[in-house]
Amino acid sequence: MTIIPPDHQGTGLHIGIIQARFSNEIGSAMLKVCTKKLVELGVPDSNITIATVPGALEVPLALQNMAQSRSFNALVALGAVIRGETYHFELVSNESAAGISRVGLDFNIPIANAILTTENDEQAHARIQSKAAEAAIVAVECANLLRRLNPADGELPDALV
Repeated sequence: MTIIPPDHQGTGLHIGIIQARFSNEIGSAMLKVCTKKLVELGVPDSNITIATVPGALEVPLALQNMAQSRSFNALVALGAVIRGETYHFELVSNESAAGISRVGLDFNIPIANAILTTENDEQAHARIQSKAAEAAIVAVECANLLRRLNPADGELPDALV
């Protein structure tokens, strides 16, 4: 049996981040937490690329373009969708999440989806720290896993021989 342990070492990884600006106070706070955690994990600051989009529905398209560039080992989606009085919350939440998942699968790139979907601002603020830090960890761990599963030269890594 071969077991591949989680690898949270970010040295040498290139991470792309898309932040939705709608509910910008929350998204900006998440961005600070996420980038700080990425650097703590060893991702060089110069290897982190950040772009913003108006809202959660625009996130998948920006992620798709980052993925198409083949310049990143993993991507992160940040933002918040907070329930209002209309059905719009469900539409934005569902379509954004589906688009993010599709980009990851279509381009075989890990995407940490940290777009909060909450009932109110208080719930979103309570999740900023944990969700943004978790997104950084997920991006690094999954990027390293895919590197192990898909070695560039087509040869098995020593640990899997």
